[in-house]
Amino acid sequence: MSQAKGRILLVEDNELNRDMLSRRLTLRGFAVSIAVDGLQAVSKAGEEVPDLILMDISLPELDGWEATRRIKAAPTTAAIPVIALTAHAMAGDRERSLEAGCDDFDTKPVELDRLLGKINGLLAGSGK
Repeated sequence: MSQAKGRILLVEDNELNRDMLSRRLTLRGFAVSIAVDGLQAVSKAGEEVPDLILMDISLPELDGWEATRRIKAAPTTAAIPVIALTAHAMAGDRERSLEAGCDDFDTKPVELDRLLGKINGLLAGSGK
């Protein structure tokens, strides 16, 4: 069995989006774990220390911006690249995501090739 390209924490509360994206990433060689809300994202990031986090912004319990702030504030998870994912590509969402500590931003529905380019770029930049 070949080594996974990287470990991704997928934070997504929508079951259809979560299933589709996790399957597509797994087929591309990534090891994917799942969190369904912001609190679970912060907890799993600390436990698993993934190589990259795909963070939905509209989440129950704790929104993606606050979850990212908490992940970036913790020494063990501060260096993990985070890509914000949102279906609500409103003016200012990209800036707000970057201010919260996200390393990049992408819109849903996900265009897989574009997202993979961002994932691979961030993983290459972090030495993974």
